[in-house]
Parts: sequence; C-alpha cells; structure tokens
Amino acid sequence: MSDYPRPAAEVGRIEPAPRRIRAFLAGELVLDTTRARYVWEWPPYPQYYVPAADVRPGLLVDEGRTEETRRGAARLHGLRVGEVTRAGCARWYGADAPPGLADTIRFDWSALDAWFEEDEEVFVHPRSPYSRVDALRSTRHVRVELDGTVLAESTSPVLVFETGLPTRYYLSRTDVRFRHLVPSQTRTACPYKGRTSGYWSVRAGDRVHPDLAWSYDFPTAALLPIAGLVAFYNEKVDLVVDGERLARPRTHFS
Repeated sequence: MSDYPRPAAEVGRIEPAPRRIRAFLAGELVLDTTRARYVWEWPPYPQYYVPAADVRPGLLVDEGRTEETRRGAARLHGLRVGEVTRAGCARWYGADAPPGLADTIRFDWSALDAWFEEDEEVFVHPRSPYSRVDALRSTRHVRVELDGTVLAESTSPVLVFETGLPTRYYLSRTDVRFRHLVPSQTRTACPYKGRTSGYWSVRAGDRVHPDLAWSYDFPTAALLPIAGLVAFYNEKVDLVVDGERLARPRTHFS
C-alpha cells in the first residue's frame, strides 16, 4: 500500500464545474462558461467539457470527420483565430453522449494559449475538486543525499501534501549545498502550484543527474509557504527524515 492518498475519482465520472472557465488563443477569447462539466478520462484529474453555446461563434472549423470515444461519437473541429490555426483540437459530442455531455466540446488543453478558473490562470490541466495540496511548516529533520553526497539538510522544511503524490520536502536555500547543483534551463508547470522558476541538476561523483531539484519563486496563493524554497524528487534522491531513511517511491516521475 502507498503511504500517500490516491486520486478519489474513477474513470467516467461526470460532475458539474461551478467555476467560471475561460480560455484564450492568440489573445482572443475562445470560450467563457459557468456551465462546464468535469469528465474524468483517467483517475488523477478531469478535463473540461464546455457547452457549445459558450464557445465564441465563428472560431470552430468543422473538419468533416468523427472519432469514436468512450463517451460516444465526437465530431472533430479545428480552431482558427486570425492567422492562427489549431487542427483537430476540439471534439464536439452529440446525442449519443452520456447525460449532460450532449452538445459539449472537449478542447485539447495545449491547443489554447491560456486557461483561467475565475481570474486565476491554471496550468497543464484542470484542478481536480477531489485533490488537496497543502503546504505546512514543520520542524522535522530532513537530509537529502545522493550517492553518499549530502545535498541539503534542514530542521525547518515546508512539507507539501498533494493528493496522488508522495510528500515533498521544500527546504530553505541556505540549507541547500549549491556547490553540488548545476542550474538547468528546464521549466515546468503545475495546476496547483504554478510555474517553476528554477531547476537544478545534481553533480555527484563523476555523474550529473539531470533535473532533480526545483523551485517556485511565485507559486499560487495557496502555496505561498514554498516561495523560493527548493525541493528534490523523492523518487531520485535519498531522503532521511527524523533519522529514518525513506524508500524511494515509484511514480510517473521515477
């Protein structure tokens, strides 16, 4: 059994999304709705299905072909905003869709430039209403090692508990031994924490292990306690917490 909670929703679940959802392409509003549906296509998080009536008219391009899905036949559409086009990025569901999904459109997330829940930008995918992400200050003694090299050690970490992931330990930069770290150009984003501002690889012995540590200088409001702190992938380093060496978890980051 895992030592952290798994996602709570099963594939196929459909629920109302009570938030205002907007998305933009090339600076133009493509959709604006308070009637979206959450649809779980796989357990960790849902996708938005948007009523066709809440998509701005004239931007969808019917491609004249259909795709069979678990939720019925979807007619494929592209998007055209001025000179910008996105082929095959929208699936318009018809009368054979599950209850509540007829005449809704599912957009590929990456086909649009920016998504917003209310007035806050959301990255990567919609936030699951069944997920929590909490950042809690702690006095646990945390030591980070790799191949016998101590990379960081702290007695004032911030612990991030995120549904579906192992606990992450965020440490003050003064507790990190940056002589072992090599700055990386990698940047990632998280729907709950925001965009990373820095990544580091680790030099241990004769090897450089890519992209093992990261930081958010400007996280989302709920995660402000981690601003400027550094975390390491539990899956790729050795963590000793209050004297106990933790097993490396197996996740999609392993």
